[in-house]
Amino acid sequence: MTHYQEILDIQTSGKSFSNITHYVQEVVKNSGLKIGICHLFLRHTSASLIIQENADPDVLRDLENFLSKLVPEGNYYIHDAEGLDDMPAHIRTVLTHTSEQIPIAQGRLLLGTWQGIYVWEHRRHRHNRELVVHIMGE
Repeated sequence: MTHYQEILDIQTSGKSFSNITHYVQEVVKNSGLKIGICHLFLRHTSASLIIQENADPDVLRDLENFLSKLVPEGNYYIHDAEGLDDMPAHIRTVLTHTSEQIPIAQGRLLLGTWQGIYVWEHRRHRHNRELVVHIMGE
């Protein structure tokens, strides 16, 4: 079994979804592996990694609206070292994911027709996020 790893720098634009599917697929291509598993790990505690609908942007808007209601910003939290969006961002990350695994076949990610890979920024301001892409296979 062969291992291949790259770290991607993802620039977010504040509370938003960054579609990174193309970048991850490029890493899979660079690996030269035809079959295996692609493990993704986001090295942060205030942003998430999700696999979600990539055709209708209303899905992403609804997700953001739902989580904003579930975990509102404000003076409700003890931890506010970096602003009122600080602790809500950590809670949002706990409720979602910082890692995903996607099978690889014929040198491509086996995502569904309407699936895309996103970094979901939970902070108001832009951030540079690091994504570890680790591929195992043949």
